[in-house]
Amino acid sequence: MENFWPSSGLSLLLRNERGWLLPTDAYLRLFLARPELAPVPESCPAELALHAALTTSPCRPVAPAELQALQDDDVRESYGHFLRFRDGLLAAGTLEAYYLSLFPRDGSGRVTIAPLFIDLLAQAITHNLLSDSTDAYEVRAGEMLFRSQRISTLDGQVLSGDQGVIDLLNETGGLGDFGRFLAEAKAPLRAIELQVLTDERLPDYWQHAERHRHLLDLTHEVKNDLSHGLVLTMTRARSGLKALASVLQKWVRHFLGVSVTLRPLQKIDDAAWRWHVGLDAEATALLNDLYEGREVAPGRLQRLVSLFRLDFVNSREMRADVAGKPVYLGLMMNADGVLRLKPQNLLVNLPLPQPM
Repeated sequence: MENFWPSSGLSLLLRNERGWLLPTDAYLRLFLARPELAPVPESCPAELALHAALTTSPCRPVAPAELQALQDDDVRESYGHFLRFRDGLLAAGTLEAYYLSLFPRDGSGRVTIAPLFIDLLAQAITHNLLSDSTDAYEVRAGEMLFRSQRISTLDGQVLSGDQGVIDLLNETGGLGDFGRFLAEAKAPLRAIELQVLTDERLPDYWQHAERHRHLLDLTHEVKNDLSHGLVLTMTRARSGLKALASVLQKWVRHFLGVSVTLRPLQKIDDAAWRWHVGLDAEATALLNDLYEGREVAPGRLQRLVSLFRLDFVNSREMRADVAGKPVYLGLMMNADGVLRLKPQNLLVNLPLPQPM
């Protein structure tokens, strides 16, 4: 099961004594094989020569004149992005060190690589964290760290689906270019069901080549109305939010070397609220407004997917002025129902005593 994301390139990477990932020529060749860089019939001779040279020796220096010789502006830009990524990664020495360098805790960083490369780094690192996991819910939740999600509700369930898959299905019915042709011709499309991950569907999840088609149920608590005005609230054992919390605990431990616990919350009921971290841009803004006591429109609050409480196992690893206090996290979709989790926020904004 450890190779559940073949595209991450984990099998092509090495680990150092800390368990961090060392880049290899084989890993860099994965990027050269991607559609953004792979040659096409229209590729000019200079592009073919550069691609062949880098495929043979992915770490070779590339002179500015070689880039200028590329006839297509988009191709030249793509190679520029790749070379900045490659050079930064090789200089940092590990995927983790490079990832941290992109998001320094003092806020001085400026990201100069395309978001795609950040997602691919996060995918490989998350794959490494979960390589020995046999929990399909945890693996599916791990996808949220590097793939945007669409959030929907169905019969009281809060479901998270892969944005790329859902948008393609909406556009083509899952039939690619042929489906796009049928949609434009208003012909009926073959429906492909998106399955909610359940215990009964675990074998299908592990065996399916396109695991991104599985929806993750983020419903954490189920309420049943009983007679006489009583309401029974039950916490789901297989909550997608619990699985996500487990992944984020491992993420923090791997990068920062501190142990934390996370658990989903329905609300923040803390008069001594001292620290919070948004797991995405929307949640950051919302938590800031709530902390400052600003009025928040109900419709905006409804886009909050979940809150979490994070506690340090050892409070001495926190800043002294907030030692022992919980850290509240927020997870929120935007107005279009899209959730873009930014796991780097946990690395940058936790109350550690000094920059890591």
